[in-house]
Amino acid sequence: MDWLRKISLPPVVLENLRIAIGSIRTNMVRSILTMFIIAFGIMALVGILTSIDAIKGAINTQFAFMGANTFAIQSRGVFIQIGSERYRSRNYSYISYKQAEDFKKAYNFPATVSISVFATSTGTVKFAGEKTDPNIRVMGVDENYLLTAGYEIDKGRFFLSDEILRNVPYAVIGKSLERKLFRNQDPIDKLITVGAGKYRVIGVLKEKGSGFGGGSDEICLLAYTNVRQYFSRPRMNYSINVRPDNPNFMDAAIGEAEGVFRIVRNLNVKDESDFNIVKSDNLARILIKNIRYVTLAATVIGIITLFGAAVGLMNIMLVSVTERTTEIGIRKAIGAKASTIRQQFLFEAILIGQFGGLAGTLLGMLIGNLVSMSMKSPFIVPWEWIISGVLLCFLVGLVSGYFPAQKAAKVDPIVSLHYE
Repeated sequence: MDWLRKISLPPVVLENLRIAIGSIRTNMVRSILTMFIIAFGIMALVGILTSIDAIKGAINTQFAFMGANTFAIQSRGVFIQIGSERYRSRNYSYISYKQAEDFKKAYNFPATVSISVFATSTGTVKFAGEKTDPNIRVMGVDENYLLTAGYEIDKGRFFLSDEILRNVPYAVIGKSLERKLFRNQDPIDKLITVGAGKYRVIGVLKEKGSGFGGGSDEICLLAYTNVRQYFSRPRMNYSINVRPDNPNFMDAAIGEAEGVFRIVRNLNVKDESDFNIVKSDNLARILIKNIRYVTLAATVIGIITLFGAAVGLMNIMLVSVTERTTEIGIRKAIGAKASTIRQQFLFEAILIGQFGGLAGTLLGMLIGNLVSMSMKSPFIVPWEWIISGVLLCFLVGLVSGYFPAQKAAKVDPIVSLHYE
């Protein structure tokens, strides 16, 4: 207890701290069990909320891969539904090849426009005696796709505009395909089979890892003119992605794009736009918005656990008061004030709460960052939840210790000396 003497506090306070710590050590098993109850409550709160922060970070990171500062023009026939929110009112016509081409030619805003089309998500890619599982996402793209989709080239190069126009059978593959098909070989200039066609590999994309949209590296990119010819199907729906040269003009770019595409779709002034314009971060915002329900549930679980811990701590403190009635009587008989006795028991309850809170916070941070590591997110120190946990544990100790401390302060020294 020598360290207590180095703290500049009134002697009465230091003595009460010493007695409180001594009492905790005397009833070590009981005190540790109570600390564990508090620790589990704080662990649930800090752990789940730290995990949620990690998930939010991963969502933002993954959807940044879609292309920073971009927006997409999509048919309203494609909708997203998360929870109870629905993002489509009725079916509209698809975006055709001609409409996508016409928009790209007519859009004069300072921006990069890319056209893409989905071919299949169950493609199989073959090279020599190797082949992938039928889970490869095949996309038809143009020469601007890299700029609007957030991909980068690791090896080789990307498509040129004239190669798109000439429908040259070239392919750019994801990192997973390179590992599965080529192992230690250089994939550039090798022929692969995608569906019924053969394509020459001209580039390999940098690795992204798997995210909320599935495996970003299990992808094969072809010219969209080629997909139109060899993966054709009725009502093939094209997507248009736009990246303004200046991100500060995003709203102006969206307004211009809506006006141009309304003309391309031959809509009258009074007609409702029959397409969606979606910013690259919209889906991330929707997901994060719905995570608030998980945050609320985690907070309620943590508070309920802490409530149980508070009841347990109060019960233990009441037992402690009963067991130490004689001690309290002796202290009062030699001059201890009621406020001093009250302070001693409050300190004991608060210390148990803080020790339990510290253990729970460390465990919660560990669990939350294990989730963060599994999602390849950076290490998180949730200061907000740490401070909240400390304050909650202080409150639990104060509330749980107040009634037993009051009971101890009211003990009659004459009666207590006869207590067995």
